[in-house]
Amino acid sequence: MGTLLLVRHGQATWESGDEDTLSPLGWEQSRLLGGALASRGVTPDIVVRGTLGTQRETTEGLVEAAGWTPRVVVDERWDEYDRDGVLRDRIPTMVGGGAPEPQQFQQWMQAAMLRWTSGEHHDYGESFADFALRTHGALLDAADRAGSTSTVVVVTSGGPIAWLTAALIGLWAPELPPSELAGAWSRLHPVVVNSSVTKVTVGLRGVRLVSFNEHTHLEAGPCP
Repeated sequence: MGTLLLVRHGQATWESGDEDTLSPLGWEQSRLLGGALASRGVTPDIVVRGTLGTQRETTEGLVEAAGWTPRVVVDERWDEYDRDGVLRDRIPTMVGGGAPEPQQFQQWMQAAMLRWTSGEHHDYGESFADFALRTHGALLDAADRAGSTSTVVVVTSGGPIAWLTAALIGLWAPELPPSELAGAWSRLHPVVVNSSVTKVTVGLRGVRLVSFNEHTHLEAGPCP
């Protein structure tokens, strides 16, 4: 049976304004994960990652800590959705440059996400349906790489992991509108922990979800 381990990248840096690099905590999370996987005897044949800096650095940290020498494949379909594009022009500018209250900001953000996932608007660089299709295609290709015997580690982000989890649980098919599972995706996305592992198997019954958001390697270390 083939195995896919979907890894969310470590914590990003926020203070510097560059959100596409790992924070010191993110680096530690990636190394803890690498050590934990190696201790379980996990030795992937291939590591697949997206193009984002956080995904690349997480890959570097976990591969080094695990002592692996895998072939690394870069696949942009594992990138996160365009968060800035989804929120652009949807979050009001505060008069005087002040910051909104957290509750107000959360309401604005939820409204922006609902607009994108509804599929009723066409003014985005990437629609929710396109996001769903590209991540679904990336999963199928990774499953082909795993075949019936190999292990593939995929380093990606919370959005793709949450969508694929919702799709595998909800038995979504590409011919169905992704908006039908948008609610499930919206609930899963916020709880995907940095450096967590979601396990998918590939076998005679197809591609199946086995576990979601496992992060026991963090229990005695840095919090998510």
